[in-house]
Amino acid sequence: MTFGTLETKPLSRNFHCGMESMNHSEAAVSALPWVPVTVGNSKLLAKAFFGNIEYRVLLSDLSNIWEEEMSKDSIQSRAQDLNKRLKAPVEAFFAHLCSVATPCFSGQSNALNTLSHFFLEHHSSHLTVKLKSELAGLPFYWEFRCTPAPIAVVSKQMMRPLLAVTRVLQRQVGELAALLVRKDAEIQDYRENGSVLSRGRLQTEPFEGETFRENFIAQTLPQMSALQDCLEFDSELQELYVAVNTVRSDQKRKRPVSASADILSFVPEHIAHDQNQGSVPAGLRPVSSVSNQKAVQKPFEKTQEADIEQTLPLIPAAAPVDVSTVRPKKKKAVGLFR
Repeated sequence: MTFGTLETKPLSRNFHCGMESMNHSEAAVSALPWVPVTVGNSKLLAKAFFGNIEYRVLLSDLSNIWEEEMSKDSIQSRAQDLNKRLKAPVEAFFAHLCSVATPCFSGQSNALNTLSHFFLEHHSSHLTVKLKSELAGLPFYWEFRCTPAPIAVVSKQMMRPLLAVTRVLQRQVGELAALLVRKDAEIQDYRENGSVLSRGRLQTEPFEGETFRENFIAQTLPQMSALQDCLEFDSELQELYVAVNTVRSDQKRKRPVSASADILSFVPEHIAHDQNQGSVPAGLRPVSSVSNQKAVQKPFEKTQEADIEQTLPLIPAAAPVDVSTVRPKKKKAVGLFR
């Protein structure tokens, strides 16, 4: 029996098309911050990406994260199912959906929102956001049918970026503390050279980092306990979240990746070996041993581990500052010192 040659070009093209679409959606969503929104009477955090007749929505109440991703065919099917009286191309449906849903999921508002109504429904572990508006003088209905997001999505879209934000803020606090120490050394130098503060109320004690941290935990932190369940994510945190994810994306793009290696990593080893030898593809023969089955699973396991890996921004620890060694050049007293 003669077997034809196993061609990889069509497989490679289809694989790359699917991966490019998925990577584009994933990258677009990762580049967006979590935004506090109100749907019905419920407050949520939301991420929503609307592309070329495709969308992906993520919603969270801090106890759960739900998501839905829809392609062109799925959007067309649902639009026809929910709007039997409306006859329009999928482009018209999607354009109207974007115009009314984007403001809701981005925490904004516009004139169209006065004619649009959103309702939130819980179904077991699922979450449905129902939309009612008008299109061409007729009622337009849509449903975002969100399901619980996998752990990998929760980690990539919320946990790891927020941990990275925490590290960045910690580094920022460390650098500010070091700056205060240098400022104290500068002020002490002015005093040793006879400068006097013109307004006594502006005088401060030298900064002690450990004392400040202890007082903050003991006095300020209890007053912030009510914020633990708060869904506020202000503009500065949103900006920092996006910056952290941008750094991560840039680092991943700079990694040298071989296209052929990516393809073969998804092909079982015994198939790739036989292709190189020009023999009968092993994929057409049954796997007869447990060891072969493990060989098939191994590349997939490695690929899955690589997919969920996220690199946090590399942030070196701030070097401690020795006050005794900080001696700026003597300056002429100006400003508050005379």
